[in-house]
Amino acid sequence: MIVVGLLIIALGAFCQSSCYVPINKIRDWSWESYWIVQGVFAWLVFPFLGALLAVPEGNSLFEAYAAHPADALWTLFFGILWGVGGLTFGLSMRYLGVALGQSIALGTCAGLGTLLTPVFTGNTQDLTFPVIVGVAVTLAGIGIIGVAGHLKSAALSEEEKKEAVKDFNFTKGIVVALLAGFMSACFSIGLGFGERLCFEESADMFKTLPATFLVTVGGFLTNLVYCFYQNARNKTWGDYGKTALYANNLFFCALAGVLWYSQFFGLSLGKGFLTASPVLIAFSWCILMSLNVTFSNVWGILLKEWKGCSPRTIAVLLAGLAVLIVSSFLPQLLK
Repeated sequence: MIVVGLLIIALGAFCQSSCYVPINKIRDWSWESYWIVQGVFAWLVFPFLGALLAVPEGNSLFEAYAAHPADALWTLFFGILWGVGGLTFGLSMRYLGVALGQSIALGTCAGLGTLLTPVFTGNTQDLTFPVIVGVAVTLAGIGIIGVAGHLKSAALSEEEKKEAVKDFNFTKGIVVALLAGFMSACFSIGLGFGERLCFEESADMFKTLPATFLVTVGGFLTNLVYCFYQNARNKTWGDYGKTALYANNLFFCALAGVLWYSQFFGLSLGKGFLTASPVLIAFSWCILMSLNVTFSNVWGILLKEWKGCSPRTIAVLLAGLAVLIVSSFLPQLLK
């Protein structure tokens, strides 16, 4: 059962790392326009449909929130903070590329999310030795990938860097990625506060989905304000009036949205199979993020973001990925 749970989480991570592929198919919309439209699907539509799976017949989703209003407000609040991380997350990939940008941001998010969630929610008993070691190994893997990124930056000419990633800027990208990782960890904290936002009779694999929806609603609000501000500033309101593009752009926004949401849907389902291992339940956030990093670097290789790098750099990158894979199941071996 544990293996099944890990495989489900891995499948969700693979889908998430693939969500930026359909975004490249969106035509003639500014960033702020397509970002908020895909957000409607990623942060509202699909999370709401997922949350309904946790609602028993004869009940409503609102009842789960009304039963614990303080928890619901904290969950929403950390979702709003997570929304800031989502915005800067996109910038980290703009400056570093999909592979390195996601690696640094998600690595920071993995470690801080796993360590800070029990601290904020008062469940410090979850910070066991295996979990702390697992986080340390995950961060070591991220650090190794960061070394590979530095080697790439040092070895390539400015022209080669721009060819792989148009706006490549290693220093600016690292700062933005670290900020994105810190704020993105608020998603995990929000889920921690939302543990009670469910029904007792719901299946274990669906119980975190109502909290997930509340976190994504908070993130949507943050992104809505920023994107509408950019629409006004850049005079791009007209994007929404290009009805001839709706069939293509809405399809790929919806596809990107469902792929993105798959990571948290998979996390919820996967945790339902990990109930026999409290250590892996406590470490599940780190597992998801480390697998996101692994698959994002696979996409980075396929998209030729590491093109022109030396065999040494590629070897360091692969070593970092190997460490991340090991970190996913290491706490179970140490318990």
